Amino acid sequence: MKYVFASLLILLFFSCDSNYTKQTKLSHLIPENTSVVLKTSNLGNLRSNFKNNDLIEALSENKNTKSSFKHLEFLKHLNTDNPVLICFSSNPKDSLGVTLITKNTPTLIKFDSLTKHKDEVLKTKNRTIHKTTVEDQIFYSTIIDSILFASNSKETVELATPKPITDLEFQKALNASSNDKTVSAIFTSNKQFPTIFQSEELSKAKLSDYLMVDLTMSQDDVNLNGITKALDSTKSLINIFKNTIPQENKISHVCPPGTEAFLSFTFNNYKTFHEQLELFSKRDSITIQNPLFENINEVGAIDENGSKAIFLNSIDPTSTLEHLKENTLVETYRNISIYTFGQPDVFKKEFYPLITFDTASNFINLDDYFVFSDSIELLKEFIANYQNDHTLSSESYYQNLTTQLSDESSLLLYGNNKALLSVLKQNFSEDLAIDADNYKASALQFIYDTDFAHVNAVIKKHKAKQSSNDISEEFTITLDNDLLTTPQFITNHITKQKDIVVQDIKNNLYLISNEGKIYWKKQLQAKILGKIEQIDMYKNGRLQLAFATPNRIYVIARNGKDVSPFPLNFKDKITQPLSVFDYDKKKNYRLMVTQGKEVLMYDQKGKTVNGFTFNKAKNTISSQPQHFRIGRKDYIVFAEGTTLKILDRVGKTRIKVNDAINFSDNSIYLYEDKFTTTSTNGALVQVNQSGKMNSANLNLNESHKIDATSKTFVTLSENKLNIKSHPIELDYGEYTAPKIFYVNDKIYVSVTDLQSKKVYLFDSQGKAIPNFPIYGNSAIDLDSIDKDKNVEIVTKGDSNSLIIYKIN
Repeated sequence: MKYVFASLLILLFFSCDSNYTKQTKLSHLIPENTSVVLKTSNLGNLRSNFKNNDLIEALSENKNTKSSFKHLEFLKHLNTDNPVLICFSSNPKDSLGVTLITKNTPTLIKFDSLTKHKDEVLKTKNRTIHKTTVEDQIFYSTIIDSILFASNSKETVELATPKPITDLEFQKALNASSNDKTVSAIFTSNKQFPTIFQSEELSKAKLSDYLMVDLTMSQDDVNLNGITKALDSTKSLINIFKNTIPQENKISHVCPPGTEAFLSFTFNNYKTFHEQLELFSKRDSITIQNPLFENINEVGAIDENGSKAIFLNSIDPTSTLEHLKENTLVETYRNISIYTFGQPDVFKKEFYPLITFDTASNFINLDDYFVFSDSIELLKEFIANYQNDHTLSSESYYQNLTTQLSDESSLLLYGNNKALLSVLKQNFSEDLAIDADNYKASALQFIYDTDFAHVNAVIKKHKAKQSSNDISEEFTITLDNDLLTTPQFITNHITKQKDIVVQDIKNNLYLISNEGKIYWKKQLQAKILGKIEQIDMYKNGRLQLAFATPNRIYVIARNGKDVSPFPLNFKDKITQPLSVFDYDKKKNYRLMVTQGKEVLMYDQKGKTVNGFTFNKAKNTISSQPQHFRIGRKDYIVFAEGTTLKILDRVGKTRIKVNDAINFSDNSIYLYEDKFTTTSTNGALVQVNQSGKMNSANLNLNESHKIDATSKTFVTLSENKLNIKSHPIELDYGEYTAPKIFYVNDKIYVSVTDLQSKKVYLFDSQGKAIPNFPIYGNSAIDLDSIDKDKNVEIVTKGDSNSLIIYKIN
């Protein structure tokens, strides 16, 4: 049924067959009439990824598919990090039955923000069932061996009985699915497989008996990887490749760039493949093999601008030409001969249902490749593009697509945006209205291996290459709640690239890839203070996140799990961001916690550092403690009342500063080898290593903001930005503090006007970077976050979204 595939794209979420009690596994409760099972290990993250994928979001909002998506709206009220199974089945009325199975917890279902929901208790002979009505949706639920079993069918809940799966092949498919991907889907019935072929004949053919795919997605693409298996080799299309070895698909080397779609299949032995295809086709007798195909290892069907062509790849083109020598020369085009072909229906006879085109009355030979068509003009197009090396294989969007596919496959399907839309309409509705223009290249491949086949699929947006200095918006990520903190780049120690961390107003911390995939969402106790730091706690190259909230110190591993013994809990309030010091760059970290007048020093294992002697100031500490190193000496510096405290690494006073300072709200920096900040009256204050203070009036207003590095000093006062003595007058607005970035040997300075929602970016000479300002609603972070040398920017977009820009 079409609605099952709709539901796969609707949800794209849900997980696992874990053993929660000694008696019952989640899989033991899968209803008998289930045809599709989805599983995920993190429902909340899945929903976020689902919401941010452009194609899935467009499908969910389309008038022809909206009703199917509505079946699963109640899932947004679930609050769990435990594995979840979603089962799809049809009931006697031929409507969609949806069943959810997951470990029960006290906070699993939340209706806090809803004013209209109703819960009724129904008593049956065997169990107590809750009937819940929320937002015009009704679902029924019960608890079985500490597992929540919920369905939109009361009968399904009444009949739920734990029992092991008896279908061993289905169990194998379930076990083979990944717990680390966005979602896994296991199809238990060929009738429920999504329609993948444009050809009506192929769509009617049975592909296999079981299909399992793991799915990952970002804003611009959907990737599927999995397996499919058929039980009876004579009845399933996939088993025509049995006992053959997949070969490299080379059809793209002759296809014109505008190719709408192609189907390519390969084999290492034509005789074996021919026999398997004959068995599948159920012909009365085995037909004689055509000698034309003796040296062929790839056959393809190509659709191009309404015309069709057949493609052959020969391992011995001279021998193949011998079988074609009886044909007549039609004309020569660019020194390539175009011949007639007297057996135009041979391809359909030999390769049905893979090939249905039977009017290929002409052909050409291009090195190892042979192309057959009834259109002379199409064959000329093949010749011209091949000679100009302007084929589909040379296009950036196709090359980008194939990085996520295997070079060799038994069966490869390719389609441009038109072909993708055609397939979507077959699965959803002929009236489907969706903009697929940017999806220039999508592909699906099957790679036969012993008695099953690997499956890979990619549906991908293509972004045109930008010219120099252009600003391109890479993607936007929408979260479940408004953003609380400014998005920040952090290092991914696995890829050596950058990821993004941000917190929302419900104190959820997100880790997001540089392609827009949400890795995880973690509930914290409160708002993060200041910047998130990274430490290598075990000195093995794996980085953890370290930060403070008002009553806790967290150290979190890359998988989102707390690192023992963290978090550390504090009764008294933490008043400054966590300060992380690595004195000798040997990863012997010190974590300094500030609580009003007191500071506490811990090592990376969460143990108190007894050798640190300073623990209490006379006045409140008003700035985050900073660590600086000048020569061989360490300095820990912070503002306390009107005193600048400068300590050594054990907490003793290293430099005594006698002059009083009326500190502004700005931090303390090491600028020109001097401890530098500003006063409330807008003066530059610097203290040298002897404790002598110098002050210079900068004519800054009381609410001014600064930033500094060892050689660069930046101020912002009202609408006047000053970068290394280069003045810039901005429009009047509400500006964030200036931030200095040093990337690829270049200095950047940014400010954001929160009133006009404009991000400004300048170089070290005060010159605006071309094409700025850009839209943004917070301060930015800036870095080179992927494999190219271009610089990216992350900033807040709408209240619940963040935006990634690339400076090309």
